[in-house]
Amino acid sequence: MENNLVTTAYIAASALFILSLAGLSQPETAKRGNLLGILGMAIAFGATALICQGYPVQIGSIGLGVLVGVLAAARVAMTDMPEMVALLNSFVGLAAVLVGFAEYLQPSAALTGTDITVHRVEIYIGVFIGIVTFTGSMIAVAKLRGWVPSRAVLLPARHVFTLGMLGAIAYLLVPFLTATGNPGMWILAAMTAIAGVFGIVIVMAIGGADMAVVISLLNSYSGLASAAAGFMLNNDLLIITGALVGSSGAILSYIMCKGMNRSFVNVLLGGFGETASSGKAAALEGSATSTTTGEVVELLANAQSVVIVPGYGMAVAQAQHPVAEITRLLRAQGKQVRFGIHPVAGRMPGHMNVLLAEANVPYDIVLEMDEINDDLSHTDVVLVVGANDTVNPSAKNDPNSPIAGMPVMEVWEADTVVVLKRGMASGYAGVENPLFFNDNTLMLFGDAKTNVNGILAQLSTSTAPAPALAAA
Repeated sequence: MENNLVTTAYIAASALFILSLAGLSQPETAKRGNLLGILGMAIAFGATALICQGYPVQIGSIGLGVLVGVLAAARVAMTDMPEMVALLNSFVGLAAVLVGFAEYLQPSAALTGTDITVHRVEIYIGVFIGIVTFTGSMIAVAKLRGWVPSRAVLLPARHVFTLGMLGAIAYLLVPFLTATGNPGMWILAAMTAIAGVFGIVIVMAIGGADMAVVISLLNSYSGLASAAAGFMLNNDLLIITGALVGSSGAILSYIMCKGMNRSFVNVLLGGFGETASSGKAAALEGSATSTTTGEVVELLANAQSVVIVPGYGMAVAQAQHPVAEITRLLRAQGKQVRFGIHPVAGRMPGHMNVLLAEANVPYDIVLEMDEINDDLSHTDVVLVVGANDTVNPSAKNDPNSPIAGMPVMEVWEADTVVVLKRGMASGYAGVENPLFFNDNTLMLFGDAKTNVNGILAQLSTSTAPAPALAAA
């Protein structure tokens, strides 16, 4: 009877996870998708607790996890959300590693014959995926926090080194399958150390412009790690959940790579097959033209079509709410105002969409790059709020640029471009931006939130009160 209840609970939880993913695919249903996922996980926890012993340990560990999770989620800023996601991915990978070692020391079921071999293969693969996820995610966190260079760090003869590590990992599998006791443990530990270095090397080789894809890819790895843990523990729910996360993360990564004109295999293997450009990036010429909030307000007053292109700088300055208020005022005047979102704006997929949704910007005016790029040539004013690499024309015009070939928001096609930025520093990818020197570009230097609030204040005094900005 107990097993039947657990099976039913696992089926229900799996269905809820599938419905959750379906809900998360659209902004309008994302909240419901989250709630369905929470309900599914609660059922999964309850069913698993029912078939396990040691209730005090379970209550203590779950309670501690809930406490840490709630405090972390409550305190993390939206600017730090990519690091939070990468850190959570690393926890999943580490859990798979620990499960693998525990299963080797004390298998959860009595196994004989070929079942032992199959189980050891599961352990080996699970630990490999888990440690690559863990170390790769930790390097992603370090890149996002600025603790290590955000640019691609390429080791000499790295392809030979990478292939050598993969060869050593494959070679160690054979003795691991036949070893018993301590020798097998040492082989597993050796493989773990090599795979850990492998995870570090492949993520270090990925440049800053591709970090959003990396986060998505590591999320896929964490799903595979969960599925591997499910095979080790003979837990169907873990297998299903891991497969859902792994496949959805991989599909998202592939879609993002296609949108950025990047090779999915190259990103997957840390830029395997790519070489540094033999040419030198074009030197920047000219000088930037600075502007004031008053001039920007005048431009907006005379414009009929406005496109706002947000970037990570908007998240850092927490300027999404005054940007939403500016949108409300301009739309109340009958102007067309839309947002253009690059696939890798921010540091993870959907970062800008979440910020704008938080500020109650209507979903129907938030458009993806492919939907709005063709309209930029018919746009009067483009406001670039804290974006840099995603609006860099060298991606299209300079074949020697590190970001050459990456599709970007072609904001320079508009009549006037206003860039809100603290200074002339390069973006996260470490590439200088010639947009700042274009004849139709004006630079509004300073803190984005301060400048946006200044624009909002002047717009508010020159217009009548407008109705609240309602979500579509």
